[in-house]
Amino acid sequence: MLNKSGIKASLEVAIDNNCIDRLVTKHKPTHVIIEALWVVPSKFAELIPLHPKVKWIVRLHSEMPFMAGEGIAINWIGDYLTFPEVSVGVNAPRMLDEVRTMIRNKPDWTKAQVNERVIYLPNYYPQDYWDIKGIIKKSDVVNIGCFGAVRPLKNHLLQAFAALKFANRIGKKLHFHINVGREEMKGQPVLHNLQGMFMQLAGTGHQLVMHDWVQRGDFLNLCRQMDIGMQVNFSETFNIVGADLISMGVPLVGTKEIPWCSTLYSVDPTNSDEISTALLETYHLPWLNVLLNRRNLTKYTSKTNKIWIKQFACQNITK
Repeated sequence: MLNKSGIKASLEVAIDNNCIDRLVTKHKPTHVIIEALWVVPSKFAELIPLHPKVKWIVRLHSEMPFMAGEGIAINWIGDYLTFPEVSVGVNAPRMLDEVRTMIRNKPDWTKAQVNERVIYLPNYYPQDYWDIKGIIKKSDVVNIGCFGAVRPLKNHLLQAFAALKFANRIGKKLHFHINVGREEMKGQPVLHNLQGMFMQLAGTGHQLVMHDWVQRGDFLNLCRQMDIGMQVNFSETFNIVGADLISMGVPLVGTKEIPWCSTLYSVDPTNSDEISTALLETYHLPWLNVLLNRRNLTKYTSKTNKIWIKQFACQNITK
C-alpha cells in the first residue's frame, strides 16, 4: 500500500530483539514500525543512540479485552512512551481512546502530546478479490470454516453449536473446519470441548475437520473450499481471517466487533439461534453476503490508505 502510494517501505521479519539493529542499518529508514508487543522496552535504550534520527512506532493489534490476557501489555505500553523517540500506533478506535486515557492521566502529559504520540493506524487489506461463489454446491455436506488461533475470545465452541443447528435446518451433515497448532491464552480447553462435541456426534456424519497452519497461499485455497465462513468472535480490531474468506468469494457471518462486516450478517456472539439464522440467510443468498461485506471492506481499507499516507507522506519506512 505504502509503496504504491509513493512512500518507500520495506517489510522485514526479525527473529528476535537482537535483529533490529542490523535490519535498521540495512534500510536506513526515517520510521520503524514494530508490529505487536514483542520488543522489550529496555531494548529502545540501546537502539535509540545507534539510530538517533529514527522515529519508532510500536503498533497494537488488539482491543482491551484481548490485551487483558497479555500480562506485560499495559506496563510495556507505558514504558515505551517514556522514550520521546517512541510512539504507539493503535489499529482500533476504542483501543486508541483507552490508551490515550491512561497516558493523559500520567504526570506532565498534555492532551496534544498524547494525541501526537498515541496514533491511529488501522489495518489495510489488499483488494485482490476472486469471483463470488454464487451458489453453494449441491452436496449432503455443508463446509463451515471457523479459522484462526483457538482462544476463548474467538468463541469457537458456541459457533460450532450454531453451525450444527444450521446444518440440521437444511438437512445436511456439518463439516466444521478449524485450525490447530496455536491454542493460545488457555485455548486448550476450548479445543478439547470441540473435540468432545464431535466425539459425542460420532456416527451422525457431523465432523470436526482440523487443519494445521499453512503458508498464506495454501490457506487462501483452503478458504476457497468453504461454503460459509464464521468469525462470530467476542473481540476484534479487524479480522484478517474474515477478510481472507471474503476475498476468496466465500460469504461470512461475523459480529459487530469486525468493523467492516455488514450489519445484515453481524450477529450476537452469545446467541446460537441468531447465528444459525444468519447462516441460513447466507446459505440462500451467498452472493449478497459477499457483495455487501466486500463493499464494506473496500470502503474501510480505502480510508486506511488515506490515514497512513497522511501520517507518513515523504517518509521511508521499515516494518
